[in-house]
Amino acid sequence: MATNRRTFLKLAVGASAAAASGFPFLCLGAKPRVVIVGGGIGGATAARYLRRADASLDITLIEPKAAYHTCFMSNEVLSGERELDSIRFGYDALKGENINVVSQAAKGVDPDAKKVTLANGDVLSYDRCIVAPGINLDFYAIPGYDAEAAERIPHAWQAGPQTALLRDQLRAMPDGGTVVIAPPRHPFRCPPGPYERVCQIAHYLKHNKPKSKIIVLDPKDKFSKFGLFKQGWANHYGYGTDNSMIDWVSAKQGGEVSAVDAKQMSITASAGTFKADVMNVIPPQGAGMIAVDADLVDASGWCPVNEQTFESTRYPGVYVIGDASIAGPMPKSGYAANSQAKVCAAAVVASLRGEPMPAPSWVNTCYSIIAPEDCVAVSAVYRLGAEGKIVAVEGAGGLTPEDASPEMRKRAVAYAHSWFRNITRDTFG
Repeated sequence: MATNRRTFLKLAVGASAAAASGFPFLCLGAKPRVVIVGGGIGGATAARYLRRADASLDITLIEPKAAYHTCFMSNEVLSGERELDSIRFGYDALKGENINVVSQAAKGVDPDAKKVTLANGDVLSYDRCIVAPGINLDFYAIPGYDAEAAERIPHAWQAGPQTALLRDQLRAMPDGGTVVIAPPRHPFRCPPGPYERVCQIAHYLKHNKPKSKIIVLDPKDKFSKFGLFKQGWANHYGYGTDNSMIDWVSAKQGGEVSAVDAKQMSITASAGTFKADVMNVIPPQGAGMIAVDADLVDASGWCPVNEQTFESTRYPGVYVIGDASIAGPMPKSGYAANSQAKVCAAAVVASLRGEPMPAPSWVNTCYSIIAPEDCVAVSAVYRLGAEGKIVAVEGAGGLTPEDASPEMRKRAVAYAHSWFRNITRDTFG
């Protein structure tokens, strides 16, 4: 069919308007490309929910590891209540949903060129990019503790081999040995995690090496579920008595760590120097290095985002979800990442279609297993506030009461395990 000059100009103006409004793909028939960096809870959930929202998208998930080990429930591996393989999840189900999984590390993200460079030199172009890099451990924050020292003194804050290393050290420790745990300052991944870890290790020691001791050197005077954990330590592990298996040294008592000696297996805090048979040092954290290299972080070391969509406030077209993002009052947790990924997926699809973003909401629940029949939980629901910031919904969610019955605490363990099965299926298929 012949096209005269006036018709051509109309088509050109229409295409330009479509591009300006953010949905050239529907007009021009192109297949929108979404590249996701990171195959953890946030990245894998985003991939699955993008596919559910739009079957036409070209979705690529970049993840160098063949499988992901969840940090949540990894503490049960330390107590012997769970096998390591039970927290391992692969990507076959995502591949079966027509999601292209690239087993490479992302070397760089160029927001201006809209390209992601892989470790092997390949370059992927994108129309939208979701960065879900998790955390980077600051190995230079504590003198004497670096990546090499972590091979002897595990952090186990990125689950998998590090979890196995800490588990094996606990198994090899003699009865009467000392375990020293050093949690980090806020903010960090899974705020209740170090204290659930104390419980799970104490459970193992109580039943296998009852003469042993746990010392917690803490740079804080209070922590998540503070009262519930201390109550649980008292109920199960003698906390507050002369026979306590757990000594918690707060910041006011000199708990902040200043140095680690991996060769001597000693750790120094304001309260003194402590010798350990097993040491678990969890260093300070920031956004994963790919986010740092892409200039997605601010002075805090984390990534500022538009809290309605999770689009980076530094670069349009790039979204940051999960632990790396600054998400108002939402904690850095697996459930939060899962919830953020779903909102982000909806925002990306709306952006590609030139449609308004639906009103978002989020949810988070965190279970902490104190003993095999004792679990506590905190939950919250979030919405977008009047100023475009995430706020907690007043009266929604809640915290396990300290006077909860043993039956309620026991049911919470079943709820925790059920939640784990549901969220991992929702994430990985």
